[in-house]
Amino acid sequence: MDKSTIKTFEILLLIARPAAGKSEIIAHLKNTPIEERIQKFNIGEFEELDDFPMLWTWFEEDGILTKLGHPRIHTDQEGNFLHDYQWDLLIERINLEYEKKIRDEPDYHTHQTIIIEFARGTSHGGFQRAFKHLSKTISDRLAILYLDVTWEESLRKNRARFNPDKPDSILEHGLSDNKMESLYKTSDWQEIIAGQPDTILIQGVPVPYVIFNNADDVTSQGGEALSSRLQDKLSDLFNKYRSNN
Repeated sequence: MDKSTIKTFEILLLIARPAAGKSEIIAHLKNTPIEERIQKFNIGEFEELDDFPMLWTWFEEDGILTKLGHPRIHTDQEGNFLHDYQWDLLIERINLEYEKKIRDEPDYHTHQTIIIEFARGTSHGGFQRAFKHLSKTISDRLAILYLDVTWEESLRKNRARFNPDKPDSILEHGLSDNKMESLYKTSDWQEIIAGQPDTILIQGVPVPYVIFNNADDVTSQGGEALSSRLQDKLSDLFNKYRSNN
């Protein structure tokens, strides 16, 4: 696919450990006027595909089933998935939602970017397993922004953001320390990019990526500091994206 003439990303994949700053970046993009957003970040109008609302629906449904005296169908009483393949299902759901969008509007990307967001740990297959389930249709249009934080920083921010009154909130949900450790303590991102400084293969497609270092939590600071770093990283990524025909 020739991307040399496009002005905005078609699909941007935003991935990281939990609480690394993904949602703060999306909030910053939403709060940036569209013309400025195109100029600085090569993102115009955009929609999000985030697997968190999908999996949270499973928790809610299981809560309702328990209240009605029926067996839970997605998770156990501790909120763990009943089946490991449910992680794959979430990615396949993202594929399906995207396919419906471009089915209903074939020229969708002439005016829209999709931002896909998820986190993965090696205990459930890592990003490598998730990438195996991303469709080629998505991979052909994809660029990746990876937010880099340590496990300790991910844990700290997960604790800080959690609002028990809004466990379903994109910006305020959180996990217990035990679940964070069992699910997300180790990441396979460095293993995936080893020896591949600019692109990684997904469905046989070389997909460009850049790494956004968020060790200083610039995403929580916001403002010009975040805007400047995000512009720098997305400009670099967009140059790779357009030349990666």
